[in-house]
Amino acid sequence: MSFIKKNWIGILVCLAIAVPSWLLGKQFPIIGGPVIAIIAGMIITLFWNDKKEATDGIKFTSKIILQAAVVFLGFGMNLGVVLETGKQSLPIIVCTISTSLLIAYLLQKVMHIKGNTSVLVGVGSSICGGSAIAATAPVIDADDDEVAQAISVIFFFNVLAALLFPAFGQMIGFDTGSGEAFGIFAGTAVNDTSSVTAAASTWDSMWNLGSQTLDKAVTVKLTRTLAIIPITFVLAMIRAKKAKEENTQANGFSFKKAFPMFIVYFIIASIITTIAVNCGVSADVFSPLKELSKFFIIMAMAAIGLNSNVVKLIKSGGKPILLGACCWVGITVVSLCMQHVMHIW
Repeated sequence: MSFIKKNWIGILVCLAIAVPSWLLGKQFPIIGGPVIAIIAGMIITLFWNDKKEATDGIKFTSKIILQAAVVFLGFGMNLGVVLETGKQSLPIIVCTISTSLLIAYLLQKVMHIKGNTSVLVGVGSSICGGSAIAATAPVIDADDDEVAQAISVIFFFNVLAALLFPAFGQMIGFDTGSGEAFGIFAGTAVNDTSSVTAAASTWDSMWNLGSQTLDKAVTVKLTRTLAIIPITFVLAMIRAKKAKEENTQANGFSFKKAFPMFIVYFIIASIITTIAVNCGVSADVFSPLKELSKFFIIMAMAAIGLNSNVVKLIKSGGKPILLGACCWVGITVVSLCMQHVMHIW
């Protein structure tokens, strides 16, 4: 009862923002519900100065609801199917992820960008946009401004990719009789699932390919999503090691801190889905949980928007955008080079 009394106002506000954002996201998939929610939260907080009674609920939504969203995301992962059909793209995925993370690390040193922001932009660019940021933020203890900054950067390049990549693919000579080459390109070089879907669907429409490109791109994208697991574990280990060295933990190394339980639950959810589908259960059974995951992410982004200082984000936005651009270009070039080497196009 005390939990409800303490958090209900903040949770209700986030829910009130999330519902229309979710509906608008369905109408404008290139933008997506999470971006609409975070922008709405930023705008509202400009006029809502006294959030005292809602603070606890907003904080709960931005942390716990966000972690729950990642767990439910696991129910959309049939590991067997993803790995089997994603084998062809795996070398490309490994190279693009490595490139983005390396660029983010080097530029963070050169440009003196905040460590958490560079990690979130690097991970969001290389793995799966908002979902990767949602999974990584609690692990590295990123604050809401850092998450908002990273989401904004990823959104900007998502839109560019969705709009430009189909024409770019035609210009560089992708096979227009098949969706394979562009599907792999979209699945490895576009950040967020919504923009992957938009770019792949556009290519299908341009060349009357039905859903060939879309099916390929989404499968590759799901394979990329699996990288959330090792990346978050490594980041958690690094953070725990630093905490131990700096003596910020009274009892030294923390196993719980090194292996965040919500990531463990994400893996368990993926395994449950894989076993169930292999035993004959329809994948459609898990569709409501996948939708709930997306909605929870939108709720969490609304909370993050409410806790963000939009003026501060605009003033400090130049370097993260440049970082995002470098990651985006690096991923695009490596994806194309790898496809060329592998004779996919």
